[in-house]
Amino acid sequence: MAKIRIETFVAAPPDRVFDVARDLDFHSRSMAHTGERAVGGRTSGLIEEGEEVEWCARHLGLSWRLRSRITSMDRPRAFTDEQVAGPFARYGHRHTFAARDGGTLMVDDWHHVPPLGPLGALADVLFLERHMRRTLTARAAAIKAQAERG
Repeated sequence: MAKIRIETFVAAPPDRVFDVARDLDFHSRSMAHTGERAVGGRTSGLIEEGEEVEWCARHLGLSWRLRSRITSMDRPRAFTDEQVAGPFARYGHRHTFAARDGGTLMVDDWHHVPPLGPLGALADVLFLERHMRRTLTARAAAIKAQAERG
């Protein structure tokens, strides 16, 4: 199982950062380079606890569909999304937002189990974990920029 932690300081209040992070329309704009778009479940606006969204995107040269559900939410402190169906054997993504002087410490705690047993484990070591780290870092930077714009 791969575990990734990304910490980002955002010069904006937690409630603003929290809402940017769960805004499906902004998510699609911030991931436009992958063609990522919501195609099922909740497809726009601010996703809420218990809701699902299905994404279609292009990663690692392949088209993917992934459905996730918001399994917990404590506005504006945290929310968790987990894969319902998709390319991973499983994944979970905990988003936390802690007030700090002058802004918010946003933390992404991601874990995934790759598909395909030993072959997936090898792919994880060779490129998948690195790809996910880059993707999560880029997404955090986009949230930071949007939230700081106000």
